[in-house]
Amino acid sequence: MHIQDLHGPSAVASTEDHGRLSSVGTVGTVAAGATGGAARSAPLRVDAQRNLEHVLRAAREVFGELGYGAPMEDVARRARVGVGTVYRRFPSKDVLVRRIAEEETARLTDQARSALGHEDEPWSALSRFLRTSVASGAGRLLPPQVLRVGAEQDEQAGATGPDAADSETRVPHQRQGVDQPGLRVAGHSPEGEGLDDDPGAAELLEVVGRLVDRARQSGELRGDVTVGDVLLVIATAAPALPDPAHQAAASARLLDILLEGLRSRPA
Repeated sequence: MHIQDLHGPSAVASTEDHGRLSSVGTVGTVAAGATGGAARSAPLRVDAQRNLEHVLRAAREVFGELGYGAPMEDVARRARVGVGTVYRRFPSKDVLVRRIAEEETARLTDQARSALGHEDEPWSALSRFLRTSVASGAGRLLPPQVLRVGAEQDEQAGATGPDAADSETRVPHQRQGVDQPGLRVAGHSPEGEGLDDDPGAAELLEVVGRLVDRARQSGELRGDVTVGDVLLVIATAAPALPDPAHQAAASARLLDILLEGLRSRPA
């Protein structure tokens, strides 16, 4: 349940008179002057921390439904706070998008590591990762650059199959508006050049690559399936539908079909 920001701009301004947030968009602290000129840190006010949590939750919902092109006003409306409150936590939309994208990328990486650690059978590990990731809805918030770079890395590694040279064209944009001019996701250029400045995304591709390699070597995964294909399954098998029960059922059914498509067939 969302809680209305009842304190308004004057209360926030009063707080900021006594100190500034130590970092933007994090569960931060307020710097306060201490006796003798030394600085100490104090927790954010309870209502300020609560508003931050509402904004992050609302951003995940709005971006998951509408894509990263959704305006900040939609996030504020969903969080039931003023848009000024959102901008006080995140001075630009790019900062908020980066925060959400990095959190969801880290969540997928954790899910991939969990699958590797809990399943001895390669196909079971890959299947577990896909089911967990789709059920969490994280695929709706994957940065599109991760999908594109995943496809590019597959090409560079010599991916086989008739469509290998055209793999980037098989990766659709994640909802409308995600590639708006000037909007950079997770620190990458719109062209998705490399992952040097986003170690979290590079780590995701590495861990998912291990899942794919194991399943391919076991003979249970089609030889032409790549990391980019697996990430594409996660992104497309989590549709945003208004009814949660319908959404869960549709996701499960779609994933069953896609998993069958990934499995190798006897010659």
